[in-house]
Amino acid sequence: MEQKIYVAGMTSPDDEKKVHEAVSALAGVKSCTVNFEKAQVALVLDESTVDEDKIKEAISSCGFDVLG
Repeated sequence: MEQKIYVAGMTSPDDEKKVHEAVSALAGVKSCTVNFEKAQVALVLDESTVDEDKIKEAISSCGFDVLG
């Protein structure tokens, strides 16, 4: 399953790296591409094991707001 999440507050490649590391470490995340210029996280997820709330929590824990 592919999903895009929009994130407010990312302003640099360092922010991309923080979010990428936090989200990629979660169970069910097969692929994670973060783009601060588009304020976007593009994901490929394993539907049977992914917990979308945990993904949003991981992004929020990096100091950014999940927009959707």
